[in-house]
Amino acid sequence: MPDVQEAREVREVREFQRPPVTPQLTGTRVMAILRSADASGLPAAARALAAGGVTCLEVTLTTGGALDAIARIKDELGAAVSVGAGTVLTAADTRDALAAGAEFLVAPNVEPDVIRAAADQGIPFYPGAWTATEVITAWRAGAAAVKLFPACTGGPTHLAQLRAPLPEIPLMAVGGVDLEAAGLYLAAGALAVGVGSPLLRGADRDPAPEALDALTARARALLKTVRPDTGAKERHL
Repeated sequence: MPDVQEAREVREVREFQRPPVTPQLTGTRVMAILRSADASGLPAAARALAAGGVTCLEVTLTTGGALDAIARIKDELGAAVSVGAGTVLTAADTRDALAAGAEFLVAPNVEPDVIRAAADQGIPFYPGAWTATEVITAWRAGAAAVKLFPACTGGPTHLAQLRAPLPEIPLMAVGGVDLEAAGLYLAAGALAVGVGSPLLRGADRDPAPEALDALTARARALLKTVRPDTGAKERHL
């Protein structure tokens, strides 16, 4: 059995190696989740989101053609936008996502070996957790932040209850978070929120000009909700 000093040293090494949270996420406090049957409309949706100031984009691997979409979005939008892969469940998913250019990884669960492998490569990983035990396990494995998932099941109160004994662990609220509730999660102590269909509203499946314009407007409105004092910093693409 390791003694207390050895355990402390191991913990300090792990803390030192922990990748930082994605700058576009800390800057906007919003992660847009792009999930669709196929990825054909995702680049257009990504441009519309970025035009409204939402620059942290998750493309879920459950989307057909997700890896190609990640590569294309990065190629089109460049360094101002951070694109990551969601539903990363295995080491193979990690390898494929990073090869496509993913800059961060997201999962609905806690798989310590997968989290640790990403952390050792300097890649931010945001695993999904629900209980205090899962949150702590994810954090000790090297997560950059932990997403409370599905957040809507317990709401902002559940997030606040987890934050009380674990104030050093940054939590994101993801899963059933709509535009109206986003500010409530942040007020409860969330680092950021992840928003999917309430923000996209099908614009990724039907990227007509009017749908994309409406998406840009919703992105601006969401950022004003989560950052009322600073406003949205937009890119005109």
